[in-house]
Parts: sequence; structure tokens; C-alpha cells
Amino acid sequence: MTASPTDQTQQRLVDRFGRVATDLRVSLTDRCNLRCTYCMPPEGLDWLPGDEVLTDDEVVRLIGVATGRLGVQEVRFTGGEPLVRRGLVSIVARTREVAPDAELSITTNALGLAKMAGSLAEAGLDRVNVSLDSIRPDTFAEITRRDRLADVVAGLEAAADAGLGPIKINAVLLRGVNDDQAAELLGWSLERGYELRFIEQMPLDAQHGWSRDTMVTADETLAALSTAFELTPAEEPRGSAPAELFYVDGGPAKVGIIASVTRPFCGDCDRVRLTADGQVRDCLFARSESDLRTPLRAGASDGDLAARWVTAMAGKRAGHGIDDLGFLQPDRPMSAIGG
Repeated sequence: MTASPTDQTQQRLVDRFGRVATDLRVSLTDRCNLRCTYCMPPEGLDWLPGDEVLTDDEVVRLIGVATGRLGVQEVRFTGGEPLVRRGLVSIVARTREVAPDAELSITTNALGLAKMAGSLAEAGLDRVNVSLDSIRPDTFAEITRRDRLADVVAGLEAAADAGLGPIKINAVLLRGVNDDQAAELLGWSLERGYELRFIEQMPLDAQHGWSRDTMVTADETLAALSTAFELTPAEEPRGSAPAELFYVDGGPAKVGIIASVTRPFCGDCDRVRLTADGQVRDCLFARSESDLRTPLRAGASDGDLAARWVTAMAGKRAGHGIDDLGFLQPDRPMSAIGG
């Protein structure tokens, strides 16, 4: 049951520390067509049963509640791999209808993007973030367990042709695998006009094999880049953006470092996540979730769903707590949470 336009009351997703969530990450599926070593085992995972996954109508309705009632201004579709969701283009188009002023983006591995970029742009998608850890075919295959680098490159080119920019690339450096390729990846990205972000590997793998001792830190990444480029801190305010930006060789090109582990930015976080099965997560590393799917399917009004969402965000912790002695990795891996 939805409310009439005159019945909408604007609220905010504010926590007890005064942070306001305006950036919604919507996971459309926990399935993925790659098997990245730092994310899941070679055989994949036990995927969510189909009846537990939100339908297209349910996804769009909850996005409408978030943007129409709760002040959400950005919506990013994630996974798993969102391009494997059959209704993706329709979901984007319908989201654009209910949230005409919101920024719509997608985080993808770009497999299949070459065929879908034009349709996604026509549906109202603004831009793409593409996960790419190496431009060497052998290294790419080692990390992803798939020989598909050419498809990713084609997807990036199609996204650029479709105007889905600025195109951002997310890269994770793995010690002894691709940590010697940072400067190479940056040079490749700069030549093509892509904005590169290096992300510290986080404890979100299904195998629970993450170790701080083997993680490549932000400082190590900056040192590796500095062997080939002159980096200077960018002047513009960072705000709630996760990436610390640096001008490359005086600018205007920039590279970003997302140091979620060694330089956490929890105090400025403005994100909230909705999983593919309709659970609200107030933090990527949350150990608890708040169910919206059950009341949604039981006939809850938009106002009731909004109120539940506000309550879910109110208890958000001050930080992710990775440095705490009692830190426990979330039960769900990244593929089931959505970035």
C-alpha cells in the first residue's frame, strides 16, 4: 500500500552521532560471474533463494521511500554483480521516474557492460564504477579465476561512448599478486580518462581469510605510485567521499586512495545499504540488520516503512571497529552485502 503524494512527510536517516545518510547502496543480487580470490571461493557460494530476493517492484518502491521520504540523494546499484539481474534496465528506468533528481550509478565488474551501456544510459543511469585490479590478462585471470579482461575493457569503452561518466575504476592491491602494478594501472587509466581509486582490502571475504599483515596499505600504495608520478594532495574538500584524492603530476588528473582500514572515515559516513533480500544495513561491517521485506510483503504503508528505516539507522555505531580487539567480521561477505 503506497501513500498519496500529499501524505508524504520528509524525514532524515540520522544516527545518534548526527550523521545523515543520503547515499543509498542497493544490492540487486548476491550472484556474481567472477570468483575473485579476495571475495569468494572458486565454486562460488550458496546464493539466496529466488523468493527471498526483492522483486523489481519491491526494489523500486523502497527506493521511492528512501528518495521521496528520507532525503536520499544518491542511489548506487550493486551486487554481487548487478548486470546479472535481468530487470536491471527496467529498475534503473523506474528509479529515474520516482527519483528524477537523484544521482544514479552502478558498481560493476563490466562483464556484459558492452551490450548494456547504451540501454542503461537511456534508462537514466548517470555513471559507472568498474572493479578492475589488473590490466595484465594473466594477473586478471589469477585474481578473478576468469579469462575475461578483454570483456571488461570493452565494457569500459562502451560506457564511455554512452556518456556514463565520469568513469571510476576501483582497484584492490594484493600482496605478491598485483602490488607491483599500481603505477601501471594508473598510467593506463589516465590515458583513457578514467578516474582510478585504490581500495585497501577489507575483511569481507566469504572465506574469512583476511589478514592485516598481508593487506597492502594506503601508505604502501602511495609509495608505489610515487615511483612513477608526482602526487600532491587535492585542494577541494573531501566531505563524505571515501576517497582521499591526489593530483597526479600537478593535475588536473587525480587518483584516489580509499583507506577504509588504516585511515577510517566513519565520522563522515553518509551511506546506508539495502541488501538484495530487503535488509537495511547501517554499516558495511554491521553485525545486525533490520528487515524491511517482511513488513513490505505484509502490506506496510510507505510511512511505516520509512519509520522502520529511520529506527534502523538511529543506532549506527561510531565506527566499524576493525581496530577493536573484539572485532568480528560480518557473517555476510561483500557479495551478499553490496558495496
